[in-house]
Amino acid sequence: MKHNIHIGFYCLLACVLALSFSSSAAYLNHSFLTGPYENGPEVTAECISCHAQQAADMLNSTHWLWTTCSECCGDEAYEGLGKRTVINNFCVAIASNEPRCTSCHTGYGWEDDTFDFTNASNIDCVVCHETTGTYVKIPTGAGAVDPSVDLVAVAQSVGSPSRDTCGGSCHFFGGGGDNVKHGDMSSALLDPSRELDVHMGGMDFDCQNCHKTTAHNVAGRFAGVPGSECRVECSDCHGDTPHQGVFKERLDGHSDSIACQTCHIPEFAREVPTKMYWDWSQAGQDIDPIPTDEYGKETYNKKKGSFVWGMNVTPTYAWFNGSFDKYYLGDEVDPDVVTVLTAPLGDRYDRDSKIYPFKIHLAKQISDAEYNYLIIPDLFGGENSYWASFDWDKAARAGMEYVDVPYSGQYEFVETSLYESINHEVAPKEGALKCKECHLDDGAMDFEALGYEGDPMIVGERFMSEEEIKEIESMEAESEESETESSESSPGFEFFIGVFGLLAALLIARRK
Repeated sequence: MKHNIHIGFYCLLACVLALSFSSSAAYLNHSFLTGPYENGPEVTAECISCHAQQAADMLNSTHWLWTTCSECCGDEAYEGLGKRTVINNFCVAIASNEPRCTSCHTGYGWEDDTFDFTNASNIDCVVCHETTGTYVKIPTGAGAVDPSVDLVAVAQSVGSPSRDTCGGSCHFFGGGGDNVKHGDMSSALLDPSRELDVHMGGMDFDCQNCHKTTAHNVAGRFAGVPGSECRVECSDCHGDTPHQGVFKERLDGHSDSIACQTCHIPEFAREVPTKMYWDWSQAGQDIDPIPTDEYGKETYNKKKGSFVWGMNVTPTYAWFNGSFDKYYLGDEVDPDVVTVLTAPLGDRYDRDSKIYPFKIHLAKQISDAEYNYLIIPDLFGGENSYWASFDWDKAARAGMEYVDVPYSGQYEFVETSLYESINHEVAPKEGALKCKECHLDDGAMDFEALGYEGDPMIVGERFMSEEEIKEIESMEAESEESETESSESSPGFEFFIGVFGLLAALLIARRK
């Protein structure tokens, strides 16, 4: 009781001091947190004794729920969907694999589908706010802290998140290794050059300079997961007409149809290789020695199969309006074609769409051969998990039983693809794509794949659909017919034809 009174006094003192400092002051000294602490939840208990509102906010965040924060940006279509509900083509799914996957969660104890997301004592505050760089979780411990961590030192160090806490502890190592998943987020961004990333290297940005945070909701959207906590737009800082120089007007005109990232991230994985293809069907073999590629990366792992890595990869370009088409458990697959697990929505006729760059991760993963839908295998867990038994039938049976979806007992491996957003490794302006790199033959842009008949600099008219072209042609045909029938008998008819032609021209201009 006496200890709690002392803590309450120090918290009150901290609040008073906070009011006396300017908003630029980073964080107050937390040396009054003396512990001792047996585990992470004991640190959290002291955190939320002062920061109850922040804990309540955290319970409604995507970083906590791993589902969409629909209240943040009105993403009702994705409500309840997110990282813990969808299938990918890396380690496939969270379900049945929680203790391993949730070592990256901002919480403690998410071991299975009974985890209580309403319990604030499960929040891991220091994983984002510690500044010692020594905080480590047990990789297979459902978020449990490694016993070697000095929790008192960690608690006393709390401060603003940095690239190291956001990236080094989590996002740079998504998918099981450095730059495995994203392609544009790797350990190279911990201390990047200006040439690698003009924001983080040239201006020493932290993540939250762009990923603005309100009530623990961190703005940002990743194509591999439906919805999130609002989009981050380059125009939030740079405006809609950011260019300078003699070509300003022409370049600013591109901003209506082309995202900034498209020109300013001409390649990704420029310093650390990224995984481009993952074949699960090859797993389970005893191969010695393990083969490596030209980047020094292993191309085989018994638990996971074979891989193809890439560096200095040219993105795939696609129209994107901020929404995604997703594959959900139970959706039918055609084993003879590539199943797209995540695809950006939009096209050249959608005024909310722009051309964005993407990494496409290809894979071959397990599917039910009779029911024709993807399987969630139990990779990590009990004796029937794949990494324990190396038996795909046992792993499929255990995983599908866990998610309560029928398994026929027959499996095969099918090709899948996953679009992933490319937003980092922003090159300086002198490293951006030049005109000739898109508008010459064999350039970076596949204009036909983007819905054009050719280079839009030549064919133009982005928003002119086939139906609209037919409408104009029909109007012109009717005009010619009317002119033939009555031009001689109707005084002033040429005037009406001229007006009609002007209206058609205005319609075309408006569509442009």
